[in-house]
Amino acid sequence: MKIIDWYILKRYLATFVALLLMFIPIGIIVNLSEKIDEIQENEVPLEEVLVFYGNFTIYFANLLFPIFLFLSIIWFTSKLANNTEIIAILSSGISFWRFLRPYFVGATLVCGIALIFTMYLVPNASEGFNEFKYKYFKKGRQSQETSNVYRQVNDNEFIFATNFQPNTRTARNFTLEHFEDEKMQFKISASRLKYNPEDSTYTLNNFEKRIINDREDEIYRASTLDTVLPFEFDELTPVEYIAETLDYGELKEFIATEKRRGSANISSYEIVAYKRWSVPISAFILTIIAVSVSAMKRRGGMGVNLAIGIVIAFGYIFLDKVFGTIAEKSTFSPIIAVWFSNVLFGILAIYLLIKAKR
Repeated sequence: MKIIDWYILKRYLATFVALLLMFIPIGIIVNLSEKIDEIQENEVPLEEVLVFYGNFTIYFANLLFPIFLFLSIIWFTSKLANNTEIIAILSSGISFWRFLRPYFVGATLVCGIALIFTMYLVPNASEGFNEFKYKYFKKGRQSQETSNVYRQVNDNEFIFATNFQPNTRTARNFTLEHFEDEKMQFKISASRLKYNPEDSTYTLNNFEKRIINDREDEIYRASTLDTVLPFEFDELTPVEYIAETLDYGELKEFIATEKRRGSANISSYEIVAYKRWSVPISAFILTIIAVSVSAMKRRGGMGVNLAIGIVIAFGYIFLDKVFGTIAEKSTFSPIIAVWFSNVLFGILAIYLLIKAKR
């Protein structure tokens, strides 16, 4: 049986790698054909283009990784079924569960590689990929929140600005409120705030500080004041793709910090965190579905199996995107949104596996 295990495992992984090597260049060519005019117009240096498409390769492969795996198993297993090799293997006394072992070994290997990718390699690639996009392809579009920015910067202090400009490191109509035991102690306001990176200070124009007393408030004013404030300017409005650029440990810390600050984007950050686990796990679920769908010889052969597989794959992608969008735009639970597709297709996998075994 070890010979058969090795045969199935080699063919399984070889087909998966072949699909990756076939579709990734196609993805690069399609993207390059769409962006070539903008690349030439912006006179992007060749080395930056090469680095971008290196990052694009990792980013693109990670997005379609479960689908590549799914289709490769259907392709390879359908060929086994059409050549009656599966019937021959099962007729020799090997159980269907035993037949599945090399598939699970392959899924474990691919899942481990995917886990390393999603936790550590993809974040670095995502950072370069998105920075390049906003630098050359999305000129004029802000990658950060700029209007009515509200944050809790620590346990006692809250800030607000009606207009925030990351490029010039300035903010308009800035206020900082300090609380002790849920009671405001003082409030700082300024018509304009500017961050000075040389000495990490802030320049406040039309400065006013109001100290709250039981009888009469104390008010201090100045036309201009240079001072230190209890927050880092760049941390106030992180770029919208920040969660994709952090490894798992950094992402968990970032989410905890943003929760304290009252960020409105917590759901989207949590979706990214949960997907770091759900995407590799989907390798097992899609492996079971693919083997169950393609292990039986059907009229119409491999084409029918591939058609069924493509419908299932697009159904998986559709549900994943729909529930992810709902969670980002509403109060719907991010963990349910991310894991719903895996749970639903996991039930489908068990049903198809039992049916195929019969």
